[in-house]
Amino acid sequence: MTRHLIALAAVAVLIAWPGARAKAQAKPASVNGAWQVSMHGQGAAVTMQALSIVQKGGTISGTLKAPQGGPVAIHGTVNGTTIAFTVKRQTPDGDVTQQFAGTVNGDAISGTVTQGEFHVNWTAGRAKQQAAAH
Repeated sequence: MTRHLIALAAVAVLIAWPGARAKAQAKPASVNGAWQVSMHGQGAAVTMQALSIVQKGGTISGTLKAPQGGPVAIHGTVNGTTIAFTVKRQTPDGDVTQQFAGTVNGDAISGTVTQGEFHVNWTAGRAKQQAAAH
């Protein structure tokens, strides 16, 4: 019984120790700055949008702006090379939520955006002037 209590205490220390938890989360990829986003619909043309990201550790915020509309806020996370953020748009048909998920690879991101039952692929490249400085 004493061995079980010691083992339990050791596990509790590891769980509570901040250093042990920090290792569980991967260092977030650097996504701060300006990006050009393309969405590839079901046979539809590519849609270009400007994505501006402000990154604080693994938390991101910013705006996504389509050519035909104003900027909308984004909120999300980056864990290692995995990025995820949500966009809520107001349309004449009501509010629409888009969930972006992807993988960061240097100055490129690729993934899937989900809107209700619909899924389309999206890619992003760091804006040219920013990529040169990176």
